[in-house]
Amino acid sequence: MLPIRKLAFVVNHEKSGAAALADELVGIARTAGVRRIKVRAARQLPANYFKGADAGCIIGGDGTLLGAAREAAQAGVPLIGVNQGSLGYLTSFSPDEARACFAEVLEGDYQVAERTLLECRAGTARTDVALNDVLIKAEENSQLVRLEVRADGELVTDYFCDGLVLSTPTGSTAYNLSAGGPIIHPAAGVIAMTPICPHTLSNRTIVFNDQVKLSIRNCSPGSRLLVALDGQRNRGVVKGSIEVAIAKRRLSLVLRRDHSYFSVMRAKLKWSGGLTDKK
Repeated sequence: MLPIRKLAFVVNHEKSGAAALADELVGIARTAGVRRIKVRAARQLPANYFKGADAGCIIGGDGTLLGAAREAAQAGVPLIGVNQGSLGYLTSFSPDEARACFAEVLEGDYQVAERTLLECRAGTARTDVALNDVLIKAEENSQLVRLEVRADGELVTDYFCDGLVLSTPTGSTAYNLSAGGPIIHPAAGVIAMTPICPHTLSNRTIVFNDQVKLSIRNCSPGSRLLVALDGQRNRGVVKGSIEVAIAKRRLSLVLRRDHSYFSVMRAKLKWSGGLTDKK
């Protein structure tokens, strides 16, 4: 792969040790010959921050990377995720791994994984993208909501439920999994729609192809919907439908050459059965 010579750091200073680790990696980058380096706190990320960079380095948890994903995808810049959080599905380098191989990565010793994004338009609001999921639920937590779902204009069904999770394969191990949805390999390029606590027990996850255009309409009079993208960007919808599809652009993630998706799943989900120690 191409060497990285212009690098934009995003640091979550609320994570213990993140600032110190950022200083270490900046030092490694300078020694490795990176010509342009900039560092920004995660909560102060301006528009077009990644423009002109060869890569972004995210130091924090998965939430930090999710917060930077939209800007990075728009700029077409791959992200190096260094996990200074807890689970670390998206931030694939541990601090020790980053210290050990950061120089090699900057010289081009890495692979790039393309991750699907969801494009969402809620009512009259502008289109936004999500790396993990789009959550649709009643604004009042105690309320059930009736949601009519159409796929390419054809009625799928109407759900009476707490809400719906529309997930990418990347986000299938997040809210989708907690709601009973399936784990989907990130290369699958599909949309999973999982109802949250549906009134009809036979309502289960539906997996749609990569060309589908989904439309969700609120059929509960007097209720308002909350739409959340990646658990971070929330908006209330008074009227109108919510349109969700797979976005044309994708997010690129920088991974180690020996990265294994299933190895990560075994470790993060604590799978057992006698095979967890095997490569």
